[in-house]
Amino acid sequence: MIAFVSGTVAALAPTTAVVEVGGVGMAVQCTPDTLSGLRVGQEARLATSLVVREDSLTLYGFADDDERQVFELLQTASGVGPRLAQAMLAVHRPDALRTAVAAGDEKALTAVPGIGKKGAQKLLLELRDRLGAPVGAGGAAVGAAVTASWRDQLHAALLGLGYATREADEAVVAVTPQAEALGSAPEVGPLLKAALQSLNRAR
Repeated sequence: MIAFVSGTVAALAPTTAVVEVGGVGMAVQCTPDTLSGLRVGQEARLATSLVVREDSLTLYGFADDDERQVFELLQTASGVGPRLAQAMLAVHRPDALRTAVAAGDEKALTAVPGIGKKGAQKLLLELRDRLGAPVGAGGAAVGAAVTASWRDQLHAALLGLGYATREADEAVVAVTPQAEALGSAPEVGPLLKAALQSLNRAR
């Protein structure tokens, strides 16, 4: 198993980062939130999970070991493959998932594309004893910091993906109504997806 990759970020795309490791470009599938922390030409270290199929080898990358562990635990639930597990982490951070499962929060799980009400109920039952309790003691403080800077995080992520400053500015403005509708703590991942869609429409 490839536990992590470390090297220079050679390229970024909406769902993939290419990290140069020993002269080899490793394509790593990442959530928008993880990609937002990467910059082309800079060093990066991603925790990884290798998913082996008969016709493919896919490397999934994460900001830290905790995120990778949750990714792998989610797949122990019936009907959850790597793509759905990654979609869950694109919408919710690991501790947010732990909190949702511990509280039996169906609404949080149905916010993930591909999970309906019945699927959420089943996942809550199966994952309750597997994910454990939230591990971040300072979760509220961290959430407040993220909320205050979602515009900066989104802007930086778009620049990292190769968009011009003007395009990034316009995309942030375009998704601001959506961000405000999400409340006081919008997740950057879904906003990045919306921003990319607005930029694709504009081109």
